[in-house]
Amino acid sequence: CTHYLFIVVVAVNSTLLTINAGDYIFYTDWAWTSFVIFSISQSLMLVVGACYYLTFTGVPGTATYYALIMTVYTWVAKGAWFALGYPYDFIVTPVWLPSAMLLDLAYWATKKNKHSLILFGGVMCGMSLLLFNMVNLITVADPLETAFKYPRPTLAPYMTPIEPAVGKFYNSPVALGAGAGAVLSVTMAALGCKLNTW
Repeated sequence: CTHYLFIVVVAVNSTLLTINAGDYIFYTDWAWTSFVIFSISQSLMLVVGACYYLTFTGVPGTATYYALIMTVYTWVAKGAWFALGYPYDFIVTPVWLPSAMLLDLAYWATKKNKHSLILFGGVMCGMSLLLFNMVNLITVADPLETAFKYPRPTLAPYMTPIEPAVGKFYNSPVALGAGAGAVLSVTMAALGCKLNTW
C-alpha cells in the first residue's frame, strides 16, 4: 500500500511542479531560459517516478502508464485555464508519454536490466523530452499574442508581456537542455530505482 501511495504522491507533485509548463514565454524575455529549466524539471520528475514504478512492478509499460497518470492529472488541473476564459489551444499538453515509452523500451530491450534502464533510459528520456517539448510548443498558439489578447487582470507590472529576446542567452535551448537533461536524468533514474530498496 505504501508503494502505491508513493506513486500517487510523486505523480501529483510532478503535476504541481509542471502545472505552468505552458507559461514559458507568457511574460518575459527569459523565454528560452525558462524553457530549458522547466523542461529539465519535467524530465527529472518523470524519470524518478517512472523508474520507481517500473522497477517496482517489473513490467515494461508501467513507465508509460505513470506518464499517463501525470498527463491526466495535468489536463484536469489546467482545465481551470479554460474555465477562466483562456483559449484551449493555449494549454500546453504535457509531452511525457514518448519519453516514458523510451524508458519502457530500454527496460524491455535489455531484459529488465536495472542498470541499463538507469543509463540508457535516463539518457534517452533526458534528451528526448526537450525535443518533444519544443515540437509541442511550436504547435500551439503564440503565447505572446495570447498574453496581449487575454491579459490577466491581476498581473503585476513587472510581469507585463514583452517581446522575447530569442538567442540572447544561447543559440540552441533544445541542445543545451537535452545535454543537461541527459546527465541529470541518469542520476534521477538511479534514485527512482534505489527507492525500491527501502
